[in-house]
Amino acid sequence: MGPIPRRSFVRGLALTAGLGAAAAAPARAFPFDIDPFRPFVFSSPHLEPFREQLPPLPVLGGTGIEVHAASTAHLFHPDLPPSPALGYGGLDYLGPTIEAHVGEQTSLTYRNDITSNPFAADVDTRLHGVTEQDRTQVPTSLHLHGGRTPPEFDGHPEHTMRPGQGMTHQFPNRQDASTLWYHDHAMGVTRLNIYAGLAGMYLLRDEHDTGAGDNPLGLPSGEFELPLILQDKNFTNDGRQSVRSNPLNPPGSWEPATPGDVGVVNGKVWPELEVARGLYRLRMVNAASFSVWNLFFENRMRFWVIGAGGGLLDAPASVDHVRLGPGESVDLLVDFGMLESGTTVELRNDEPIPAQVAQRGVQIMPQFCRFLVGSAAGFTGPVPQSLRGGSRGPALLPAIAQPTVVRNVSVLQLASGPGRPAPLMSLNNLLYTTDDIEMPRQGTVEQWNIVNVTPEPHPIHLHLVTFRVAGRQAIDTNALMSGYPLPPVGTRWTPSPDQFTMGPVLRPQPWETGFKDTVIADANSVTRVIVRFPTADELGFDPDATFGMSGESMDHSGGGHPSEPSRPLQGYVWHCHMLDHEDHDMMLRYRLVP
Repeated sequence: MGPIPRRSFVRGLALTAGLGAAAAAPARAFPFDIDPFRPFVFSSPHLEPFREQLPPLPVLGGTGIEVHAASTAHLFHPDLPPSPALGYGGLDYLGPTIEAHVGEQTSLTYRNDITSNPFAADVDTRLHGVTEQDRTQVPTSLHLHGGRTPPEFDGHPEHTMRPGQGMTHQFPNRQDASTLWYHDHAMGVTRLNIYAGLAGMYLLRDEHDTGAGDNPLGLPSGEFELPLILQDKNFTNDGRQSVRSNPLNPPGSWEPATPGDVGVVNGKVWPELEVARGLYRLRMVNAASFSVWNLFFENRMRFWVIGAGGGLLDAPASVDHVRLGPGESVDLLVDFGMLESGTTVELRNDEPIPAQVAQRGVQIMPQFCRFLVGSAAGFTGPVPQSLRGGSRGPALLPAIAQPTVVRNVSVLQLASGPGRPAPLMSLNNLLYTTDDIEMPRQGTVEQWNIVNVTPEPHPIHLHLVTFRVAGRQAIDTNALMSGYPLPPVGTRWTPSPDQFTMGPVLRPQPWETGFKDTVIADANSVTRVIVRFPTADELGFDPDATFGMSGESMDHSGGGHPSEPSRPLQGYVWHCHMLDHEDHDMMLRYRLVP
């Protein structure tokens, strides 16, 4: 069974979902507007941008905190009514920004208090691990993205909490100061739970990057440090947020790509923020379900990348854009002091829509927010010359290690799978349920060649570890697949791409030169990353310990009843961070063995 031909992708969706009936149906049959010139795309109602101020996210600190998930209603825009949503920590959408310190363990008490599912009608029970119960008893699993976390606290997708259940996560924080985030990770419904609002920032501080005004690195802090959670969304005519993007798929049917036509930052549609004339630190995360963005300021002014999900770079890198895939975070410095008072500048996006998705009429979502430059003086310190090395910063980044193991892994989109919706998203031509998993040894350095034979980019995330990007290279996909024909689904397919590469090796982008936990594997290419898998002694815990049970929730609240256990859990997962894809079935387990 081979990958989906480019031209037949939309045709296949049409046949699957009854395109003829959808196209012929009047617009009132759908809770969306349908543009007659783009009949295969839902459109959100017209919303005037920059009507509201960008809201700050409240901050939680300390070594013991509580974050519960709950059902809410959230106002995304003044012209929309409140929409059913989910929130963490008492918020009606998203969650508070958690501040932690390197080397100080954070105990996070979590409980699922969800009483209703905003996307009950969109639960697709054909996906692995999803049942009718998920429509009313929402399963959740809290994951610290980028955290070096013991397996029992990592938010394994099979280790879920139903309403009334909870647990206390222990995050050791034995890693570099960095921009992390936490979000839901429940099997088969991750896209629904995060889209509904279950996401928040997690800022890890140290003695250099303290977050205080007198921090040794001289970085902006306080009101001049802004966590920004970026998303794109679709809204129905009655103002509800919607995970549906097109009429080709009936309600309750999983979609392979759900780009939004409205930009949302910190839970508000196209907000505006008045900024002082000075330097700001913007800590961004792409929390979208599908979309990759190429972010820039409308005047093309330059700014500085200072870090990513794995921590700070050695020195700021001057750029005029940054490309961010779902799951990725980036740490930026922007000098609004270069602009005159009264000037406005928009944060925009011009990432092309993948061809298969663009064929149905999806257009680029062009903007996220606007900054209005005020007259007040802001942070006037200079852009630091260095961020690592010397007495003011952490140690310099080490040279990229030489691998002793080379591991080929593949990213595929398949025409169908046994009893599953089409298309099937897959890693290594396998299903999540396979026992044919990667088992790297603790203490080894490996090179993972991520071979993407699909026509769109996929952000690949490895739990527990960080890695360095070595480079990318185009491959002749047709020649590779002719030389190594694809076997039936369920049989590993991980051929070496080396004899099929074309053109030069592309160096990592400036924002990819430090440690990362997620990397964009571009279409028809091989992306090479170097990862050192830590030992139990280095971690301070056994990364291969068994815990919990598949389908069992750890109930520390006394109010829940775990479902019938089936097998012990062990290890971590790696997956595409396009949430639509990881839910079906672009996610595999892996173990870090002694």
